[in-house]
Amino acid sequence: MIFPDVSFKDAQLKNSRVKVAYQEKESIVKNYFKTKNLNYEGFQLFVRAFKKEENLEVWIKEKGKEQFILLHTYSFCASSGTLGPKRKEGDLQIPEGIYYLNHFNPVSNFYLSLGVNYPNASDKILSDKNHPGGDIYIHGNCVTVGCIPLTDDKIKELYILAVEARNNGQEKIPVHIFPDRLDEGVVEKLEKEYTSPKATTNFWKSLQPIYQDFEVTRKLKVVRVDEKGKYYQ
Repeated sequence: MIFPDVSFKDAQLKNSRVKVAYQEKESIVKNYFKTKNLNYEGFQLFVRAFKKEENLEVWIKEKGKEQFILLHTYSFCASSGTLGPKRKEGDLQIPEGIYYLNHFNPVSNFYLSLGVNYPNASDKILSDKNHPGGDIYIHGNCVTVGCIPLTDDKIKELYILAVEARNNGQEKIPVHIFPDRLDEGVVEKLEKEYTSPKATTNFWKSLQPIYQDFEVTRKLKVVRVDEKGKYYQ
């Protein structure tokens, strides 16, 4: 007997929390699309977070389109650490950098959770070689030691969006995490305000062109990492 392939969404819906999320929140998520005149079918997803203002943005690119449009913004429920990248296990820092979602956990200790691929190629160069830390998630609940919690209520919405995007064939959903909105002059202000070490300032400067390019184009370019752990496009 040949069994039909089970879609990613169908597999996720076998979990009770995901099923409840769809029952309670799918109509609300679809209304976000309706309000912005966006097509719910076949979209791609991009997540962008800003640590200083504790906001997480959800961007959508419709099927056949080139530019992303802001769909919705969520507030962090809690935060830990300070501005600056995560560099070792136990430092309580929320990472900063260019990531993607690498894990869907429908049975999380924090209700539902979406894994971020920390440590990435840059982190492996710049962070503690033996204990860089890990298990960074965007999740429910309202506690954190380096993750981004949105509450159980709001993670249901983001989880649906991520499941739909993955089911549409988006293998890697990008997640950009910035210390702040890195407009001109902001890095210098952050350096003074947080008395940041030179390594952190230089790291922020490598993130700045990526932030600014998206602000202008609303498009995502391929981001690479050089041998020193610096991001570039």
